[in-house]
Amino acid sequence: MNILILGGTRFLGRYLAKAAIEKGHDVTLFNRGSNPYVFPEIEQLKGDRDGNLEMLKGRQWDAVIDTSGFIPRTVSKSCRLLNQVKHYTYISSISVYSDPTEPGIDENGVVHTLNDDKAEEITRGTAGPIYGEYYGPLKSLSEKAAEKELPGKILAIRAGQIVGPYDYTDRLPYWLKRIAEGGEILAPGRPGRPIQIIDARDLAQWIIQMIEKSMTGTYNAVGPDYTLTMGQLLEGCKKVTKSNAAFTWVSEKFLNDNKVEPWGEMPLWIPEKFPLPGGKEPLNGFLAVGNDKAINNGLTFRPLSETLKDIWNWEKSRPESADRKAGIHRQHESDLLGLWKQLKEKDGKNPIVF
Repeated sequence: MNILILGGTRFLGRYLAKAAIEKGHDVTLFNRGSNPYVFPEIEQLKGDRDGNLEMLKGRQWDAVIDTSGFIPRTVSKSCRLLNQVKHYTYISSISVYSDPTEPGIDENGVVHTLNDDKAEEITRGTAGPIYGEYYGPLKSLSEKAAEKELPGKILAIRAGQIVGPYDYTDRLPYWLKRIAEGGEILAPGRPGRPIQIIDARDLAQWIIQMIEKSMTGTYNAVGPDYTLTMGQLLEGCKKVTKSNAAFTWVSEKFLNDNKVEPWGEMPLWIPEKFPLPGGKEPLNGFLAVGNDKAINNGLTFRPLSETLKDIWNWEKSRPESADRKAGIHRQHESDLLGLWKQLKEKDGKNPIVF
């Protein structure tokens, strides 16, 4: 097939292009040209999702993969221009669900809504992404925009936390790097807290398979196919990095009382007992989304140890001075560990409730 990828050089898009090329498909990339060195051997068209689409006019592709559509306006534009395409994959997010408080939410879960005028107001002058409270609603509206322009041709992939080499969010890379440094490490909440991650390469290979089969519809793309816990994940990091680290699991109340930011400052932690700022209930379903539909349609997962090893090898290749977007500052971590010990000594024999 001739496949056009909108994006294609940063993270998931990079692996989608690689997976398609390895299957013998002809791939064209359309992006702003920020990383032309990634695939110098394939055609790359330079343009702007919210402005200059001239390079796409008059061209024909069998399938399009949209990895960079964050707002409905840009998704509508690309779908209208590429209306002769047979298949359009839109990379969405599990953030579209309006009530991720209960585990097991499937593709029929209620999604966010947003007034069109409000959507235009908050996205004026940008093609996104817009993180925070509007990220999920804008993804939800973008799904609808794609289906409206190309009815019956849309494969909507609601992805969870994607991990792997080149992960620019730095969430799992933070844990590998920090654990490799050893010593006492502050770990959030219960070791048995469920967590979901999916390797970008597993996701990319499955998406290409779905395109080859002309599959459409909506799928939650999260992993793995068993209940992974935060404790298992951190122990896996310890094993891969051959670290002598010791984990000190501190209660969510302690983290909340000390204003430790979930997800960013404490990567991959979403409180089980407290809502996020501005929320009403804990989001206990956000990292426990149902994935049966995707698995029943061929989604598979490589061993966690392989994913962690490859991320660690990539992380070691990065310069120490590289800007990292997630993780708690070492001095702050040390201060919190000291305070936690004081509280435990004061508490005596009475256990601290997690």
